[in-house]
Amino acid sequence: MSVEQGASEPRRRRADAVRNTETVLQAAKSAFAELGVDAPMREISARAGVGVGTIYRHYPQRSDLIIAVFRRELEATAAEADRLAAELPPAEALRRWADSLARFVGTKRGLAAALHSGDPAYAPLPEQFIGVLGPKVQRILDAGAADGTIRPGVPAKDVIYALSRLADTRADSGEQDGLMVAVLLDGLTAGSVGAPPPAAAI
Repeated sequence: MSVEQGASEPRRRRADAVRNTETVLQAAKSAFAELGVDAPMREISARAGVGVGTIYRHYPQRSDLIIAVFRRELEATAAEADRLAAELPPAEALRRWADSLARFVGTKRGLAAALHSGDPAYAPLPEQFIGVLGPKVQRILDAGAADGTIRPGVPAKDVIYALSRLADTRADSGEQDGLMVAVLLDGLTAGSVGAPPPAAAI
């Protein structure tokens, strides 16, 4: 083996490991959505095209795999906020990002049985949810407040929780909640120059 070949071998293995990880997490996401969080590991490994041992090597406990799926989707949703903020005007970025959040909420629904099980392994996730997304969304809200297209003074945390709840119920009750998402976003963006935050619901 040449020196070049010897040096490239660790890089190839790392690349293979990254690909395997992404494949496993995508397979787990789809299996959890279809079969629930108790989906057999053999089913996940078959979808990923890897051995069961590969999954257990990276995720010794089922909770490790569930948390990894959650964090992967959370990071993707945060990255989408950054991309939209860079490419679109703030009000349009917020509307587009609401769709991205709805997809993430759909993933969370597939994991709900585990996330609400009381297992302490999942305890940090709600704080991470806001901790990761909050600064990204606040950037969009602040930019919109500065250019007069988004109502000023609304915390990102409130927007994220409101959109999340609407997206969660939308999966059960259909398009009516899609309308409510539009109403919420219209309230944040329509006639927003100098407007105070909406009154808290009683």
